[in-house]
Amino acid sequence: MFDIDRWQEIFETIRKNKLRTFLTGLSVASGIFILVVLLGFGRGMENGIRKEFEKDASNRIIVWTQTTTKEYKGLNPGRRIQMKNDNYDYIYDSYIDELEYKSGIFRVPWGTSTNFKNESVSYAISGVYPNYQQIENQLMVDGRYIDQMDLDHRNKVVVISNKIKRELLKDVENPLEEYLQISGINFKVVGIYTDVGGEREENNLFVPFTTAQSVFNGADRLNNLTYTLKPEKSFDEAVKASGIFTAEIKRYLQEVHTVSPDDNSAINVHNMLDEAKRYYTLTDNIAFFFWFVGICTIIAGVVGVSNIMLIIVKERTREIGIRKALGAKPWSIVGMILHEAIFVTAVSGFAGLILSMGLLEIVGPNVEVDYVLNPSVNFSIAFTMVIVLIIAGAVAGFFPAYRAASIQPIEALRDE
Repeated sequence: MFDIDRWQEIFETIRKNKLRTFLTGLSVASGIFILVVLLGFGRGMENGIRKEFEKDASNRIIVWTQTTTKEYKGLNPGRRIQMKNDNYDYIYDSYIDELEYKSGIFRVPWGTSTNFKNESVSYAISGVYPNYQQIENQLMVDGRYIDQMDLDHRNKVVVISNKIKRELLKDVENPLEEYLQISGINFKVVGIYTDVGGEREENNLFVPFTTAQSVFNGADRLNNLTYTLKPEKSFDEAVKASGIFTAEIKRYLQEVHTVSPDDNSAINVHNMLDEAKRYYTLTDNIAFFFWFVGICTIIAGVVGVSNIMLIIVKERTREIGIRKALGAKPWSIVGMILHEAIFVTAVSGFAGLILSMGLLEIVGPNVEVDYVLNPSVNFSIAFTMVIVLIIAGAVAGFFPAYRAASIQPIEALRDE
């Protein structure tokens, strides 16, 4: 029930102790402010890292080879390891039930010219399989991607990026009717893609894998193998499955190419899920640290509320004694002290919440820092923390209030 006299009394007490009340409220507000801002930047880091992994399939596995660094079975170090089509076929046949997407990659030697009319530019050119589109998270803007028929018939077709279209075919109304000359050979443009990773990922032309090997003297050589595995029930299970898969294909390639098992340079397998797990573990630890710092700051604020209530009870001892002598009930005294504690905590807590949410709303979208994207916080979480803070403030105020209610009137009246 609303008691205007009690509220007038609370405001009168606050007016008499403006500085003390302000500093107490500031400690509470700063606790919520710091917690919300820290949680916001924790979410921003999570968003930024997730965006980095969205550039390619997050469970991508890529294999490449270099030279051996150790002697093995009588073979000297320094041998260049070259993967072949047989390696791709064996892995595909052996793990067909586990693979989601797969592609071999034949990279056309750098410096191969790409011509259109009077324009000549050097782009990275790769022969790939149809699944490479999903592995690289490429989206079709126009036309189609490479398909199985292109592979079977070694069609001379090419998929270009949106960026290449703007740079090389800028004045062409319908690029899908045009031909590019790659190393002097005509390739028909059949599709235009854009990459989730941005324009830096759009400096690539893609042709059918079999065509690239045939036209550019690749024989049965390939440069990379790339795969994604079928989804698992949980992230940890996916990490485990990919770890087993990468270990097995590395062991197979070491055996077939006579590479020492402890030669970590000749056969290289990069597992995106391992990297993702490291980053997500790091963000979890950072988030835990942010929660810890924020909660400690809030606790400091709550302790400040408790201390100020103790001081108020001490200062008003004689007044409380008079109230009890005039017949005030103990719970009336408790309620008087608690109302003030809850009021100060609530106003300060919501002030800190509004300021922090406003800051994140204004500054968050404009933050341009590596691995930090759109810092924000779930409003329901922040609001819940304020409610918890108010409850904690009430608990902090209860003990001084209980002490006040326990004072005997005669002892209170003797207090100086």
